[in-house]
Amino acid sequence: MKEYNEGFQYQVKIGEYHRPGITRQGEDICFTVAVPDGKRCSLLLYEKGSREVAASIPMGSSSQYGDLRSVEIGKLPMEAYEYNYLVDGQVVTDPYAHRIAGREQWGVPVSGEGSIRGCIVNGSYDWEGDRQLQLPYEEIVAYSTHVRGFTRHGSSGVRAKGTFRGVAEKIPYLKKLGINQLELMPVYEFAEVEDWDEKRPPLRVLFGNEKERMNYWGYGTGYYFAPKASYAASGDPVRELKDLVKQLHKNEIELILEFYFPKGIRTALVLDCIRYWVLEYHIDGIHVNRDGTPVEALAQEPLLSHTKIMTESFGLDEIYEERYTPAFRNLAEYHDAFLQGARRFLKGDEGELASFIWRARRNPDRCAVMNYLAGHNGFTLMDTVSYDEKHNEANGEKNRDGTDYNYSWNCGEEGPSRKKKTVALRARQLRNAFLLLLLSQGTPLIYGGDERGNSQSGNNNVYCQDNELSWINWKPGKAWEFLPEYVEKLIAFRAAHPVFRQKKELCQTDYLSCGYPDVSYHGKRAWFGDFENYSRSVGILYAGEYVAANSEGLQQDDSFYVACNMHWIPHEFALPGLPDRRVWSVAIDSGVEGAAGICSDGEERSLEDQRTVTVPGRTILVLRGKKEMKNRQVEK
Repeated sequence: MKEYNEGFQYQVKIGEYHRPGITRQGEDICFTVAVPDGKRCSLLLYEKGSREVAASIPMGSSSQYGDLRSVEIGKLPMEAYEYNYLVDGQVVTDPYAHRIAGREQWGVPVSGEGSIRGCIVNGSYDWEGDRQLQLPYEEIVAYSTHVRGFTRHGSSGVRAKGTFRGVAEKIPYLKKLGINQLELMPVYEFAEVEDWDEKRPPLRVLFGNEKERMNYWGYGTGYYFAPKASYAASGDPVRELKDLVKQLHKNEIELILEFYFPKGIRTALVLDCIRYWVLEYHIDGIHVNRDGTPVEALAQEPLLSHTKIMTESFGLDEIYEERYTPAFRNLAEYHDAFLQGARRFLKGDEGELASFIWRARRNPDRCAVMNYLAGHNGFTLMDTVSYDEKHNEANGEKNRDGTDYNYSWNCGEEGPSRKKKTVALRARQLRNAFLLLLLSQGTPLIYGGDERGNSQSGNNNVYCQDNELSWINWKPGKAWEFLPEYVEKLIAFRAAHPVFRQKKELCQTDYLSCGYPDVSYHGKRAWFGDFENYSRSVGILYAGEYVAANSEGLQQDDSFYVACNMHWIPHEFALPGLPDRRVWSVAIDSGVEGAAGICSDGEERSLEDQRTVTVPGRTILVLRGKKEMKNRQVEK
């Protein structure tokens, strides 16, 4: 046994090279790090909470295999020490560290050697038999949010605001709403404020003439294996995040984590990272950026075949053999195409109908599609109906940041309004928007706060705002109090009617020879959709017969006719005839104030005229083809 520093009495030997980072070998702990050949390297150990080096252990050529250096320390008490590496005189924190010390306080910069250290984590945790949920995409309604912004606002009503525990406190709310997949923006350890060297502070510190912009969202490089310490109310981010995952799974809610990987990052690190989160935290999936991530390598990784992987696009021919369709569809496209098409159609632009129709139907069998109408990188849904232009002055970039293409319409007045007509029109447009989203065939995703009418005051790029601009306001105003109930009812309606969430893409043909295609389009004449450039309205018929056929008889549903009129004047729609003494009844009317326009099962009112229906301007009617009942209620 050698004594490397005074008081350090643990035996050191050559370690294992199975993977970088820290691994346990019985009672011993193995430290492995990748260091380019020819550079000097030492392991630095610190007593917990201290920036002073307690021991320096050389990792020379005798501990080297390729570019990996590895040492094993016998019976080292993991709770007592933290660590870094010294590489050619520079202190380096392990990129594979499972927990980071030194960043426990949100928004506080760190400086000086040893201010950030890796922690030796005790991996024991009682998962109580927990596993990935592996929900099929067609059964999912997703919800995307930011850990801090989700509950930081004073109106959130939670105790542990802005933390993993705060998210857990909102699980009953998400479950009641009908959400079964939660996506969180980066939760790995990132620097929300710039760290700096005490000997060479940045100019803003020396002169105080430059405003620092916070990395509130968390995009950028980070310690990808460590959960963010300042997101933990308990001081233990590892356990608190695992508790959150377990509670979500007990409530049948999946967890998707977002990762940002820069261009040039090593493929091995990305694969190691995602495998680690899946095995160690039981996450159900990931959302990654396409330009810096080896998505094809992730998609071909056997361990991840039941883990959802979401990004802008995939090279499916590279991932799968020709004509191969996976038994479990784990890939999903995640991009703004639906957002752009649906927003343009919603506000009544010309030439957008055909594009929206295709996006609303799209549902490939090898790769799902995430449909959303708002996200962090743009207007909230409320701001989409309240602003024509972005208002990012608070970001300090002279309103030049953020996209100029919002596809929004302020309904006649920029920003907040007290005019009854403007407020009523915005409410109607919000109801229309949620109908377009939740009745589309892809997987709908709601941006956190949209279901409550949350606004960012026209700021479409709150990347640097850690305040009420970016935090969800849970009580945004009396005019929008109906929205949570409306969205909850609409999600329940989607769940009750599988015709709106079928397993495979509809193809507009009558392949069952039942007299109806799986989906068809109608206008002033039945079976003839009006797809001219000026058209802003369409009737969409979903034939219920195909639900039973595509689910092998496990599910049944009626036929539905969705009459979308995004024009500002009324339009007449021809109604196809129904078989088996069925009649058209109004199930949803977006023109009805509040949430009352969504009828409960059995409360639908039959149309008096079964051949045509006139839909007011900027209104969506959802008609249900039900068997005629005696003494039925009639809608005139």
